[in-house]
Amino acid sequence: QVQLSESGGGLVQAGGSLRLSCAASGINFRINAMGWYRQALGKQRELVAGFTSGGSTNYADSVKGRFTISRDSAKNTVYLQMSSLNSEDTAVYICYATLFGVDRVGQGTQVTVSS
Repeated sequence: QVQLSESGGGLVQAGGSLRLSCAASGINFRINAMGWYRQALGKQRELVAGFTSGGSTNYADSVKGRFTISRDSAKNTVYLQMSSLNSEDTAVYICYATLFGVDRVGQGTQVTVSS
């Protein structure tokens, strides 16, 4: 059974940076579509950044130029480098992996940006 394990969240001051990691386990083939959602308190879940099945990347407009997604395909691991963080980025960041058309998600990691 596939499991996604996120790490790297925490408390950071506005303008600071954090790097999130997500590793998929329990699978013996490469996952093409992986990325990150986030959900702020009282708001809907939104896509932050992700790799499509074709290998391209998508970013939410609100994070373009500030966040960078990268991956280690051999390890089925994705990273999210977040810079110039602001209070609007405070949320639970949730890793996803799309397998056979279904998103599997991790438990999430909290990112809190203090002003």
